[in-house]
Amino acid sequence: MSEQNKNQNQNHEETPKTFQGGRASQPSSWKKLLSKRWAYPAAYIAAAAIILTLVWVYQDASQKSFKPDPASSSVQNTSAVNTDVNGQQPESVEVVAQSENIAWPVADAAAVKVVKPFFDENATADEQAAAMVEYDKTFTANTGIDLSRADDQTFEVRAALSGKVSRVEQHPLMGNVVEITHDNNIKTVYQSLSDLKVKEGDQVKQNDVIASAGRNELEKDLKTHLHFEVYQDDKPVNPTGLLPKK
Repeated sequence: MSEQNKNQNQNHEETPKTFQGGRASQPSSWKKLLSKRWAYPAAYIAAAAIILTLVWVYQDASQKSFKPDPASSSVQNTSAVNTDVNGQQPESVEVVAQSENIAWPVADAAAVKVVKPFFDENATADEQAAAMVEYDKTFTANTGIDLSRADDQTFEVRAALSGKVSRVEQHPLMGNVVEITHDNNIKTVYQSLSDLKVKEGDQVKQNDVIASAGRNELEKDLKTHLHFEVYQDDKPVNPTGLLPKK
């Protein structure tokens, strides 16, 4: 009898409790977890950490999306400078000065020829004789070159380099003379001119028209021509070696 009562007591303990005539449910694992005293504070801390992380990621993405790219900014600035309001490219503006090579002092180098060369101390005797200028039974070495057209017609005389007009005069033997001073202590001299276009103190650019070819008394046998000289440190230099090949 005691053994039977014992078994009944065990069965009674194992049987779930009921409420209002129904069978009682077993407590879930979530309820057990939430029943812990530390569960709610831990959940609050975790939620706060997630929210802060999302806010930080959003702010970082916003800053990156609005942060200007230096490379793209420079390209945009360049485009703004080189494009007008109509979207067309304006004329380019030279910002950095480029070094110049000496140019022929005429519009068309093929239309003229050297009728008297520069006197070169290292040239042959015949070449030196051809480079002598005779006037009043006196011979002097030619310190430049003389250019002329085959038809003896006049032609435009142009600045061989950019510079400042440092001298304009009318010489009794050499005719009208224009001297232009350039960088690096270089000067160019133009003689036997007519129809002058410049005056002393003018700034000229390479290939600007400064006069027309004319005649002078010193080399009157050459008729209409241009006498052209180049000086480096006040010493005459052979222009032929400086001018571009035709």
